[in-house]
This record gives sequence, C-alpha cells and structure tokens, in this order.
Amino acid sequence: MISTILPAVVSLGSIGMAAAIVLFFVAQKFKVIEDPRIDDVNDQLPGANCGGCGLAGCRAFAEALVKAADKGDLSGFNCPAGGGDLMTDIAAVLGMEAEVKDPEIAVLRCSGSRANAPQKIVYDGPQTCAFAHALSSGESGCPKGCLGLADCVISCTFDAMWMDDETGLPGISEEKCVACGACVKACPRDIIELRKKGKKSRRIFVSCINTEKGGPAKKNCKVACIGCGKCMKICPHDAITVENNLAYIHHDKCKLCRKCAPECPTTAIIELNFPPRKERKEKEATGAEA
Repeated sequence: MISTILPAVVSLGSIGMAAAIVLFFVAQKFKVIEDPRIDDVNDQLPGANCGGCGLAGCRAFAEALVKAADKGDLSGFNCPAGGGDLMTDIAAVLGMEAEVKDPEIAVLRCSGSRANAPQKIVYDGPQTCAFAHALSSGESGCPKGCLGLADCVISCTFDAMWMDDETGLPGISEEKCVACGACVKACPRDIIELRKKGKKSRRIFVSCINTEKGGPAKKNCKVACIGCGKCMKICPHDAITVENNLAYIHHDKCKLCRKCAPECPTTAIIELNFPPRKERKEKEATGAEA
C-alpha cells in the first residue's frame, strides 16, 4: 500500500513544484511595475471619487496625471474638490507647474419658484426628475423649468444642495459646493451650470433657459427671459448674446458692471452677493446737495 502511495505523492509534489517554478518565472516576465509617483499623487487627492475631474475616481486621476507629466503637459487637468492649491501641490510632486484655473460653482439657471411659476397640473408618476422630464412638461407648464424632484440634490456627495420648501427649487451652498459637476449631469433639463465663482463670490447670469417666445414663456413663468435684447444692447463688454429668444451672459467676458440687470423687464437676470443698489433718487439728492 505504501509502495503505491509514495510514488504518487512524489509525482504530484514534483508536478506542483515544477508548476510553481514556471508560474514564478512567468509572473516575473509579465509583471507590471507601477510608477511610485501614482501613490504619491493619490495620497494628495481628497479621495472623494466624485468624478468631477472627468475620470472614474481619484486613483484613475492620479494615473492620468503621471502619464501627462511624462509628456510634460498638465493642462486640462483639475480636481474641483481640492481646488487650485491642491493642483499646485500635486504639480510640485511631479516636478511641474499646474495650470491656474478660476474657481467655479454650480448655479441654478431657473427662477421658476412656486410664486413665479404657479402650478397648473399635478404630476402623478415616479418621483424623479428624469421620469418627470420624459413624461410631462412639468407642473408649471414650462418645458424648461425646474421639476423640483431633487435628482440634483441626491447626486451631490458634498451635501452642498438642498430643496427649498418655500420655493420648490434646489439651493446651492457657497461654502460646500466644489463644482464637481454631478448635479449638472443629474439634471435632465440642463438648468444647472458651472460658472466662475467670481471675486467675492459675485456673479451675474440669466436665470432662465426657456427658448420659447416672450408670450408663451411669460405665461408659464413671470420672470422668464423674453429675448428682448435690452441687456445685450447696454452691455459695454460684449458679454451678452441673444439666440433663440434667450439671452446668455458669458462669464469669461462679464466684468460685473451690473448695467444689464436693471434693463431686464422680467428680472430674469440674477445678481448674487452684490451690495444693495443705491436708489436713483438718493443719487440725485446727493448730487443736488453737492
């Protein structure tokens, strides 16, 4: 019995050892040596895996950065969760300089609150913006207005958004928003946009994306843009264009002069974080006294 088992054990042991040796040399032959800089860069990243950089996660972003550094160009890479200071630190780790990018923030380009765009129909279906967009024009009747079912809020991993119970619109936190773009992708109506945060967080934009003509647009929302062009005519910096009955303020050209907002007959232009305007009568009185 022993004379039968022993040769079998020896044979199997020899085959196992030979296979192990072969596998060892194959592994050595085809092993992938990872650049240690990837770990160095990954350690610098916030680990949010928010996708704001356009890649699957922080590890993928670190790998892409190292490859780009080998080519000598980091332009186009940005970690919104970490900001410009983080990119500067990462570039230093890679022995390069980072591209300076102005901080951005998400803005809601819709003012169709319950007061401005009263309910006309009742939507009775799956409670997500994606479904509501596919099934109806929305309770206010505006085909471009916010649907108020919080897809954007749910998508935000930084707790930077909430639904305002009074207006029915999402709110965006100045302090928490990192401009990752998740809410932009989640909104089926494209009413959320990433714009320059601006000096002292001051921004001016048209809070409407409805391309209907003035009459139908105002019928559903009293603060809709009617494409009159008054704002474009008064802008001294060519920062405003009007196409398809809709005005748009280009934030890369806007100098925040604030001349456009008073010209808007529907108050569709929003000014954020500016000091209150002085009344014209107050100015005239001041001039008379002088």
